[in-house]
Amino acid sequence: MGHKWASGFLPFDNLKLAAHLLIFSVLLCSNLSQSLDLDPEDKASILLFRSRVQDPSQSLSSWVGSNCANWTGITCQNQTGRVVSINLTNMNLSGQIHPTLCKLPFLEDLVLSQNNFTCPIPVCFGTLSRLRTLHLGHNRFQGMLPDTLMRLGQLKELVLNGNNDLGGLIPWWVGNFSAQLEKLDMGFNSFHGEIPESLLFLKSLTYLDLGNNYLSGTLSDFHQSLVFLNLGSNQFSGTLPCFSTCGQSLTVLNLANNSVVGGLPTCIASLQALQHLNLSFNHLTYEMSPRLVFSEKLLLLDLSNNDLSGPLPSKVAETTDKSGLVLLDLSHNRFSGEIPLKITELKSLQALFLSHNLLVGEIPARIGNLTYLQVIDLSHNSLSGSIPLNIVGCFQLLALILNNNNLSGEIQPELDALDSLKILDISNNKISGEIPLTLAGCKSLEIVDFSSNNLSGTLSDAITKWSNLRYLSLAHNEFGGNLPSWLFTFEVIRMMDFSGNKFSGFIPDGNFNMSINFNNGEFDRMQREPFAAMQNADTKVLIVVIGSNELSFSYILSSMVGIDFSNNVLDGEVPVGLFGLHGLEYMNLSHNFLHGGVPDLEKMWSLKALDLSHNYLSGHIPGNISSLGDLTHLDLSYNSFSGFVTKKQGYKKFPGAFAGNPGLCLESSDGGCDPASLPVVPGKAFEGEEEVEGRISVWVFCVSAFLSFYFGGLALFCSPRARKYILHTKA
Repeated sequence: MGHKWASGFLPFDNLKLAAHLLIFSVLLCSNLSQSLDLDPEDKASILLFRSRVQDPSQSLSSWVGSNCANWTGITCQNQTGRVVSINLTNMNLSGQIHPTLCKLPFLEDLVLSQNNFTCPIPVCFGTLSRLRTLHLGHNRFQGMLPDTLMRLGQLKELVLNGNNDLGGLIPWWVGNFSAQLEKLDMGFNSFHGEIPESLLFLKSLTYLDLGNNYLSGTLSDFHQSLVFLNLGSNQFSGTLPCFSTCGQSLTVLNLANNSVVGGLPTCIASLQALQHLNLSFNHLTYEMSPRLVFSEKLLLLDLSNNDLSGPLPSKVAETTDKSGLVLLDLSHNRFSGEIPLKITELKSLQALFLSHNLLVGEIPARIGNLTYLQVIDLSHNSLSGSIPLNIVGCFQLLALILNNNNLSGEIQPELDALDSLKILDISNNKISGEIPLTLAGCKSLEIVDFSSNNLSGTLSDAITKWSNLRYLSLAHNEFGGNLPSWLFTFEVIRMMDFSGNKFSGFIPDGNFNMSINFNNGEFDRMQREPFAAMQNADTKVLIVVIGSNELSFSYILSSMVGIDFSNNVLDGEVPVGLFGLHGLEYMNLSHNFLHGGVPDLEKMWSLKALDLSHNYLSGHIPGNISSLGDLTHLDLSYNSFSGFVTKKQGYKKFPGAFAGNPGLCLESSDGGCDPASLPVVPGKAFEGEEEVEGRISVWVFCVSAFLSFYFGGLALFCSPRARKYILHTKA
């Protein structure tokens, strides 16, 4: 007798048939959904809206026919075809918004962000009673917020940020028109006045961004469980509240760039969920209490540009093996004493800024334990001793900025282990010795400033390995010997400053066509500014903290394109090729022993400043100086130039530029020769040159970026949103 096994599985052929039927059903349903027709009334309203909009990118070209699925940015209700969502983000649309857009009674989400709409916010938006999301950010909407929006009782998100001409007072009703409002973003606009009291008590609110406006008044506490609060870059005053109602929820608090006074209350450390705290650019004073210790969840702490004093806190935040501070910025305060060893226990730290304080003592040797560090800025203090050898433990270091201290000793050969280093600034210290050959291993270097030290020796061939070099200053040291033949081989160099040394011999007549910047008069030009401003260069270092353990580093260098070999003992003739560099803006060869003539300068289209004074140059003055429209500073004084200088050469624009050249004769008012018209003392073309403190001084402005807890995505909360560390360079 045979046995039959009962089973829940179909025989293979039947299973295959069932599968085909299931797929056919799914496809049929899908096709039915995809072929859903737009409601005729809604279609007519949307087409009228499109008729008033400029669409140069043809983003709305798919708005033909009646199939809702084919209309870009439009979502319809499954059964009725009524429009429930419009999302036209970043489609390069501009013009006016036709009021027929308000004749969509079932619309729940309206997103027009990142376009160029130039009109007031339509009053009729208040009739869209089912609206839950209204995003109008990053356009050019004008005027005030219409009161009709108070009718949107179902609204959960109102985003108006990035409309510079949108302003006025924040309406009184904004805190009580919708009991469901969770997100309000009015940042980067022109609102003024005080925060309506109703907004402080709106229980549903979790995300509030009012940053970068003109709001004022006393800083008030909030009485709801906020997750995100940005009031940065306004005019708020008063002392810092405790935000106790947000104790378990607040992850981001930005009050930077206001007028907050008083000390840091210890209750601020009770914000257990806090990940980003930015209180920079205020008027905070007093010492930091040793009881002010933040939780291990804090990733970013920025207290820079205040008036905090006393010793650096020995413990800033709790730390674990898996979490802890990623960025710590206490720069531009009045902290004194030594750098506490406890800072070297912040194992997650990736950026440390302690510059512009009153710190003394040595750099802790244990700093090398911070193996995740990418940026160290200890500049503008009174630190002494040598650069600790253990710093090579920070093997991921991208920027090491130690200028304007009292550091001594030599540059350690072992620093070549920092092979990712892009910025190295040890200027204005007392460092001696030679540049080690091993520094050839630092192949990533792009900005190097060794100026104003006691360094000596000849130029090391190690420098040739820095193939990405953009800025190099060895000024005001004791370097000597001949300038090497490879000097002009760096392709992206912008500034080369060897002034104030003992270099001798000839300026090498090399291949001046190697540098892109020296030769391209249209490349990354700076705007025409007074010379005092042109001497400065900004390097904007962008640091973005993403999530809990990642920091992104980049920088933008904008400096004059120039060469400075002044105050050396160079002799010989100036290579003709130097006077053919289209992109050169600044050239200073003064105070040497150069001789020979100066050719025409007609190829130096970008030249803004030229100093050849105090040499033995001879021959005629270049005849085309007046054709250099950008030239604002010229000094050819105290040479052996001769001949007749006509008014057409524009010498009156440069008082003192030809003094000390007895063989020169200036054209007088009657067209004759008037040697008496030459000034006896030349004007100082490069004022402030003696007072230059260092080639790169670092000023931390405010860089921060963060992952919004509410959206789970990246958000930037400072002014500007990405935190910018600006390195100020005296070129």
